[in-house]
Amino acid sequence: MNMSDPHSHMEAEPTGLRAYYPIFLIAAYIILVASINNFHADGMDWHHWMSQFMAGFFLVFSAFKLLDIRGFAEGYATYDLLAKRVHAYGFIYPFLELALGILYVGLWFPVATDIATIIIMGFSSLGIINSLLKKQKFHCACLGTLLKVPLSSITLIEDLTMVVMAALSLMMR
Repeated sequence: MNMSDPHSHMEAEPTGLRAYYPIFLIAAYIILVASINNFHADGMDWHHWMSQFMAGFFLVFSAFKLLDIRGFAEGYATYDLLAKRVHAYGFIYPFLELALGILYVGLWFPVATDIATIIIMGFSSLGIINSLLKKQKFHCACLGTLLKVPLSSITLIEDLTMVVMAALSLMMR
């Protein structure tokens, strides 16, 4: 260990798919819980499964953001189009996700919830696309500051999955 470098004892950040392990693990848990709750003798209730998956996604991801909301807001402002211009949006966004999670759990105002999800996550995707096209290297703020995950196409897939699920949910009504 090089004693002149105060950071020499720190491990290098994981690369490749290992860097996304926290996201994959969280998604696996949410998929498992939604599947267990919606598997019945006559099959899977896919519409309700999507609602529960989205509820779990928004509740868990908002919780990570709320652990260090200031750090999240700063990280989010590095790539989100609105948070770059209106810093307060980085403080509001975790509460929007929390609200969406609660609305999906309760199955309250399902049409409005799906539309809000499409708008919020669709707009969030634009900032990610912009950063990816510019090949900018940022940490994704999706898991707050606790877990360091690179901003990448996986981040975009997360957001667009929510958009697609909300759109499918609207079509299934």
